[in-house]
Amino acid sequence: MKPILPIPIEEILAGRAVESARLELKASWDHKTTGPQVLATITAFANDLQNLNGGYIVIGVAEDQGVAVRPVKGVEAEQIDAAQKWIRGHCNRIEPGYMPILSPEEIDGRQVLVIQAPASDMRPHQAPGLKGKEKTWFVRIGSETVEAKGDILQRLLQQQARVPYNDQRALQASVDDLSESLVRQFLRNIHSKLADEKDTRYVYDHLRLIRPINAHQEPRNVALLFFSENPEKWFPTARIEVVQFADDAGGNTIEERIFRGPLHEQTSQALNYLKNLSTRFLEKVEDRAQTRAWVSYPANALDEALVNAVYHRAYDQSSEPIKVYLYPDRMEIISYPGPVDGIEMEHLTGAKRLPPVPARNRRVGEFFKDLRLAEGRGTGIPKIHRSMAENGSPEPEFDFDRGRSYFRVTLPAHPEYVGIAALRDANYLKATGDRRGAIRRLHDALRSQPGSALIAATLIEELADEEEISQARAIFDAFPERAQPRFARLVSAMADAYLKTGQPAQAEGVLDQMPPVLSGQEAMDAAIIERRLGREQQAHGYFLQAGEMVYGDVKALHEFAQNKMKLTKPLSRPPFSPEKNKTRLRLLQEAETLLDRVVQLDAPPTRRAWAWYHLGQVRNWLKKPVNDVIVAYEQAVKLNGDERQFRQALERIRRS
Repeated sequence: MKPILPIPIEEILAGRAVESARLELKASWDHKTTGPQVLATITAFANDLQNLNGGYIVIGVAEDQGVAVRPVKGVEAEQIDAAQKWIRGHCNRIEPGYMPILSPEEIDGRQVLVIQAPASDMRPHQAPGLKGKEKTWFVRIGSETVEAKGDILQRLLQQQARVPYNDQRALQASVDDLSESLVRQFLRNIHSKLADEKDTRYVYDHLRLIRPINAHQEPRNVALLFFSENPEKWFPTARIEVVQFADDAGGNTIEERIFRGPLHEQTSQALNYLKNLSTRFLEKVEDRAQTRAWVSYPANALDEALVNAVYHRAYDQSSEPIKVYLYPDRMEIISYPGPVDGIEMEHLTGAKRLPPVPARNRRVGEFFKDLRLAEGRGTGIPKIHRSMAENGSPEPEFDFDRGRSYFRVTLPAHPEYVGIAALRDANYLKATGDRRGAIRRLHDALRSQPGSALIAATLIEELADEEEISQARAIFDAFPERAQPRFARLVSAMADAYLKTGQPAQAEGVLDQMPPVLSGQEAMDAAIIERRLGREQQAHGYFLQAGEMVYGDVKALHEFAQNKMKLTKPLSRPPFSPEKNKTRLRLLQEAETLLDRVVQLDAPPTRRAWAWYHLGQVRNWLKKPVNDVIVAYEQAVKLNGDERQFRQALERIRRS
């Protein structure tokens, strides 16, 4: 038997390609009870009040809270035959005439009957009412079949014989304009049995790509959008334009890309391009096994925002293509026109649930769902909100004008990405000799992200290099979130700025504002600045707080060793005590261990020379064999023979 269903029964029952509003499950067949219910649901799907493109009824599958029970119960072959005869006979009582597609299928080793009831081009329809009532209008509200009454009935009657544009026939094209290879590739991608059917017209008909008119057939608009090589021939703006700007004003363009071709292919290509531009960051969280991760734009938010733009835009108007604008701190996705009537701002912010208003392009949405490019209707906006929040990104923004001529989704970049991008741009400007331009770029970025410690700290460092210390202090004082963990970076930057300008007292005052909990890097930075101020006890505490991170950084390791050496100086002066001697010995032994590690690491020659010199000092103070001390000093002289201290130390130890 030839395949009939455009998508596999497995996909239908799994709910991946068909959402709950388009699926009705019946555990068994009974012409007295199940029969009238099925007839009512067929009519409701044909009426397609919400423009979802009808739906499916599966007989032989029980449900539990809207989910198919597997393995399926199935129905006997004679029941399937009886059900088909009853349905065909009673569908003749639907007015205007309507006949669904009936397809016996096998799943889980059992037989079931699948009824495909696509949206009708002749809606609205009536069918005999339940319990012997006279003919009634039926519609789907959510996942329920109900009688249409009141306002719902008026909405249904207003749709009389109104077919959405994407499902209308394309009078200006012919069936020959469709690409058979594109159709079959689509069917292979969704694992449809129709992919192996040799009769092309049969395939087109069961995918509902063509529509009979008089003695011939014409393609539907949706068929040209998805399965013609150049949809712009019939729909001039059916493309996606991506423009990347260098600044917030959009005055300087970095790159422009245009994505053309079949609707699903241009969407996938544009998404891949945008995801490749997105920066991914991984950071080890102190004292935890997991890492903290973020991306500049989360993939789920990108998918939903762009697919929704392609799904819900209008194709019967030669207005504008879909536009994606990339700025340093945000992405804007704009489609035309705005949302359909009934969608208001409160539905987009999540304050209220999306109402069940009719979709603009039911067939476009159906093909996207078959390809897993879209999920259930009404899930896109909540998913964008959720994925942005999970990524640590600011809330997405939605807007449209009063006349609903456009719809824009704004995805703010992750705050730390904004900082990284600003630093990258500033470094490029500095490398080209434009230091003032680099500072302006950082100022602009900080105005956009006033809570970014990364941007603020870097700007303080740049201003300090320009000896603009008062402006640097203004940035520090204005920072709004001093309780956040990253504030430590600002403290170190401001203290360092004061040290560079010869103001140690002010540096100490700033360092006293250091948060109590620091990352390893922040603790190391604080320790080094404290050493430069001569506050060795505070420095030692920060080195200990940095923990294992010190041992992977040559500079920090060397500084830590010197810190321990400095701490032994007061212990070498009277009054003496066994406890002081014990502490001094421990600190020197720890310093020796650290220096031994430094000289073995890949460090710059000057640092290795000083590390050997300090190692010679420590060995001498520990009264190690003279030869061990001489070896250390000789290595220092070998690496830097111009340093007088190294030569003098070597001469003294040789004479002793």
